[in-house]
Amino acid sequence: MRDEFNDPLWRQVLSGAQMLFVAFGALVLMPLITGLDPNVALFTAGLGTLLFQIVTGRQVPVFLASSFAFITPIILAKGQFGLAETMGGVVAAGFVYTFLGLAVKIKGTGFIDRLLPPVVIGPVIISIGLAMAPIAANMAMGKAGDGSVLLPYSTAMWISMPTLLTTLIVAVFGRGIFRLVPIISGILVGFALSIYFGALDLSHVGTAPWLAVPAFTAPEFNWQAILFIVPVALAPAIEHIGGVIAVGSVTGKNYLKKPGLHRTLLGDGLATSAAGLFGGPPNTTYAEVTGAVMLTKAYNPKIMTWAAIFAITLAFIGKFGAILQSIPVPVMGGILCLLFGSIAAVGMNTLIRHSVDLSEARNLVIVSVTLVFGIGGVLIGTGDGPDDFGLKGIALCAIVAILLNLILPGNDGWKKKSADDAPDI
Repeated sequence: MRDEFNDPLWRQVLSGAQMLFVAFGALVLMPLITGLDPNVALFTAGLGTLLFQIVTGRQVPVFLASSFAFITPIILAKGQFGLAETMGGVVAAGFVYTFLGLAVKIKGTGFIDRLLPPVVIGPVIISIGLAMAPIAANMAMGKAGDGSVLLPYSTAMWISMPTLLTTLIVAVFGRGIFRLVPIISGILVGFALSIYFGALDLSHVGTAPWLAVPAFTAPEFNWQAILFIVPVALAPAIEHIGGVIAVGSVTGKNYLKKPGLHRTLLGDGLATSAAGLFGGPPNTTYAEVTGAVMLTKAYNPKIMTWAAIFAITLAFIGKFGAILQSIPVPVMGGILCLLFGSIAAVGMNTLIRHSVDLSEARNLVIVSVTLVFGIGGVLIGTGDGPDDFGLKGIALCAIVAILLNLILPGNDGWKKKSADDAPDI
């Protein structure tokens, strides 16, 4: 049997390029949706992965890149506070992981279960997916996120729907490594259709330099922006734990013990804070890469080092970033119709898999209020102006869900009652 830890250098480099290829679609899609620079996202994904490896002693074969959980708050925060202040919130969000890692080190992993049980995390993740559904629909129909028309409806639909169809066909029927790249497959088909319908503008690609420093943005710290973004970090923290457990099940190792959940959370937190320092999106572990690890049996963490190096290198190719930014809105909209729905489905699966009993009034209250606050646009604060403070969307629903879980009696009430617990009739 081949020992992948003793593979020659050329094989590790090739495997690293393959891992980046698998992660690439989702990695650049998130900054494109939020208006961040995709080259900066590539740089911070590579940097974050390297920081994670340093903190964990290069023991865990994961790749860190753009987290979709932050799409809604970043879009809203950019509009209300500006990009620099939003990045300050991202830096602060990284410290949430650090705090959780410290709490796990002191209290043990049971602390996470008590603070963030499935009845809390499930509806928050559902809200993350469904809150963005109108934007995905608008983009698929050729509109900007605010509803302004960018392309004729018929043209946009002839681009977005085949893009969506390609993405889901590859995701469901793809074999081998191709099953792991549905987003890239959809983008390629969407690009081809955009060329056919004359909806692709590559004029700025010719003027872009071959080599260029990414458009880094230094953060500015505004307590309102920080409080707006920080609560969202709780949901991807759970996503991170699930990712670490998943890759451990693939490699046959318990990473929660060695290097320890406190170290992986710290690594993820440093990666997210570092991203905010440069103007990039927050980082999280990528399930696509975990799937590629399982498929290729490439368990050597050195492979992720090479993936990170490739990401950082691509970040300095100016024309590459210009091509990414030329992806037409309907192409992204078609993919997002599946992607945001998939995020909501993960939240529903969290409730189902842990048998959360919604016939219990306590659970029903937590889930119901969380969903309405997260999707309905409820604002709690002094106002909605630039100088006002208010919590809304994912940040608000995450805080409300946690508080309700802590305040309402019976904090293990989310568990479905077994037959032995049923009352005698």
